[in-house]
Amino acid sequence: MADSELAPKFAPFFSFAGIAAAMIFGSAGAAYGTAKSGIGIAGVGTYRADLIMKSLIPVVMSGIIAVYGLVIAVLIAGSMGPITNMSLYTGFMHLAAGMSVGLTGVAAGYTIGVVGDAGVRAYMQQSRVYVGMILILIFGEVLGLYGLIVGLILNSKS
Repeated sequence: MADSELAPKFAPFFSFAGIAAAMIFGSAGAAYGTAKSGIGIAGVGTYRADLIMKSLIPVVMSGIIAVYGLVIAVLIAGSMGPITNMSLYTGFMHLAAGMSVGLTGVAAGYTIGVVGDAGVRAYMQQSRVYVGMILILIFGEVLGLYGLIVGLILNSKS
């Protein structure tokens, strides 16, 4: 039997599940980070409106998390077509790639949200906290970047 005859018809389902996982979890992490940081920014804005622009860094960093999910979702979708003899291996690789980006996006978004909220409030009271806040936010963002790197490697193996 040829390899195409052994490919199950449901194998693309797992690729689509990987796309969904990357977008849903990545966007959920970004949304949480934006919302949580936005609460802190709103609190700062009522007392020190001049600090709002510098306090937007956590919101921008949260948005980047969703872009990571979009990148891997587009790459997975680009390797699929309406008529395909996709192996189960490829479907599971796409699922793993999407899950790695999506779940690390949730973790990074949560980290950025918590640090962003507390950081901008602390920055309002003491300006020397700003550099430390940015460094911690970068470490949180790197969690999502690690997931993207793993997702890209997995996607290249499929």
